[in-house]
Amino acid sequence: MNLQESILKNLDIDYSYRLAKRMEQFRTNPVLGYRPAGSRAEFETGEMLKQEMEAIGLSDVRKDAIKVDGWEFKKAVLSYSAEDGSRHEIQLGAYQTTFVTEGPKEFSLMYLGKGTAADYEGKDVTGKLVLVDINQRDEWWINYPVYQAHLKGAAALIAVQSGGYGEIDDEALNAQDIAGPEDAPAFSISRKDSDPLKELLEHTQEITVTLDADSRVTRDCTTYNIVGTIPGKHPDRMVLLSAHYDSYFSGFQDDNTAIALMFGIAKALLASGFKPNNTIVICAMAAEEWGVVDSNFDWSTGAYEQVFTAHPEWVGKIIADLNFELPALAHGTRARIRSCYEYTRFLEEYLSELPDLTQAYPEETRVTSPIETWSDDFSMAIAGIPSMVNDFTGGSFMETHYHSQFDNDDFYDEQVYRLHHELFALLIAALDETCVIPLCSAPVMKRALDGYNISSDVLRPFVAMDLISPMTLASLVEKISGLEKILADAKDVAESRYESRRSLNSRYRALLSDDKEEEAECLYLEAREAEDEALRRFKCAQDELVRIDWYGNVHYPHEILLQNIRLIGGAIANLKEQNLSSALRKLYQVDNNAYAFMFDEEVYNHFTDYVLNQPQDRLKWGYKRLMPHENLYALVKDLLNKKKTAPEELSLTCEISHLTKIFQDQCRLLIQTTDQIQNLVHDQFLI
Repeated sequence: MNLQESILKNLDIDYSYRLAKRMEQFRTNPVLGYRPAGSRAEFETGEMLKQEMEAIGLSDVRKDAIKVDGWEFKKAVLSYSAEDGSRHEIQLGAYQTTFVTEGPKEFSLMYLGKGTAADYEGKDVTGKLVLVDINQRDEWWINYPVYQAHLKGAAALIAVQSGGYGEIDDEALNAQDIAGPEDAPAFSISRKDSDPLKELLEHTQEITVTLDADSRVTRDCTTYNIVGTIPGKHPDRMVLLSAHYDSYFSGFQDDNTAIALMFGIAKALLASGFKPNNTIVICAMAAEEWGVVDSNFDWSTGAYEQVFTAHPEWVGKIIADLNFELPALAHGTRARIRSCYEYTRFLEEYLSELPDLTQAYPEETRVTSPIETWSDDFSMAIAGIPSMVNDFTGGSFMETHYHSQFDNDDFYDEQVYRLHHELFALLIAALDETCVIPLCSAPVMKRALDGYNISSDVLRPFVAMDLISPMTLASLVEKISGLEKILADAKDVAESRYESRRSLNSRYRALLSDDKEEEAECLYLEAREAEDEALRRFKCAQDELVRIDWYGNVHYPHEILLQNIRLIGGAIANLKEQNLSSALRKLYQVDNNAYAFMFDEEVYNHFTDYVLNQPQDRLKWGYKRLMPHENLYALVKDLLNKKKTAPEELSLTCEISHLTKIFQDQCRLLIQTTDQIQNLVHDQFLI
């Protein structure tokens, strides 16, 4: 029996399922569950997982202490009297804020529609509870209406999921990261429980309710990432497995099954007699769902702290992070490995050489890229650790069951779970048989090249509008053409380097297969410099090319600038035509201006400033990842007011002048960025 067969034979999917179910016992709220960052339930889960690591035979089992902001949510029960005098009691969910009633306390409750600034006009909510509808997927995040209510003096906001998440059932509650301050309290309520309250409020502006709540946020708590290893011949070269053990509600799919998958794979590797060349590290991460107060980047805190604070020396030693999320249900019609660009070539080759695995999907497994900001793999990547994750965002689960009390084993798919065990267990073995990290920068160069391909089409229409002079356009086009040539050359060089690494790894595998240990070790030592260079280039690309927009989407810097140039230039053209509606639709898409105008300027400023003006320890993985910000709040409000007046001919000279300056600033940034990328590619990827 070869190694692959032995690993597959020793996978015990029932063990993983049982472990995932065992994790459900730890909860801060006895009715709803929850084991958030820094809570007693998270601590107890970590202790159980540490014991389990020891029980299955992992080595060097330890708890790595990290600092996070903690949250303990014990209860939130709302009660009220119906018109017939009957008493009703409602279990509320909660967000990461502080609100403690010290027993049942009476409040006035008001319904404020969607909780925008306009909904508060003529209403006094001081000291009252505010009930609002929210669709976080299609409209705005919870932090905007919550902070709006806070500024208006409300005691707390209670959000009804009107769509976007928790759509599976009218009884569904939903929990998300708050991305706001802890002193602006917020809770969630199901559609089923909110409907009778809304009916009562149809006849009167407010009603009296009783709330018994205990939700506490504590800054700078200690929590623990739980780590165990399968020691390898090369202790300073590692393959990392990661998943998070904090959760909302019982968290069966998100992320109990991922933790259990890691343990199941580790157990199978040990049982198979696997003697790794490299150390296999299993890390159960705390504080993925949330872990830092009042930050736009408040999730993946535990992973960020692990590699930036607890173990920065992992960078340069870990050749791959295999991260896991929701691996026990079907996401679409095929399994996907979502990877950083540099690993896509190797993964495609790996998939093409696999033996027959469990048929859990109608279509074959594919590789997709780039990684997203949704999980811990992003924190790992920007630190300099090449990462990947089982792709978990396809299908309907994210809209229906995700982060609700319906995240349970009703959707458990044993075949999908088995396939993910097989797929990643064998991937570990494949990575272990490399002597040099199999990264290829060619897709990075292609992504950069593709981003510039549209530049001429974007810029040329604005010459006729005198936004760009023909000379400036010609100069910029020439500069971009030069960069495109360098990017194409760098892509070819990257291909050549990858083929060289591929050849080294093929020779290394052959030597290991023939039990020529000494020759294999010599080849391994020869490859150290090449690996160091590959990892240095990976980190360089992450530092200089990976940016995110204000909604967490991953882009390259020139892509964001070209998008803003297109939108702002188009808005100027619309204003010159007196077409305010079209202009506004474009301006809403610039930076974080999408829905800010729906709320008071103080709300907008808070959620802008806390990104631009906070230190790295509050911004975590979002630090310096955004391009310079364009504040269009006042301009948008002005245009909206003018649109309401709607005279035959509007004076828009000031607005056009203001946008023209912003447009030209964006063009200057594009020129600077193009120069920076050219220097980067030339110095780091060609030489």
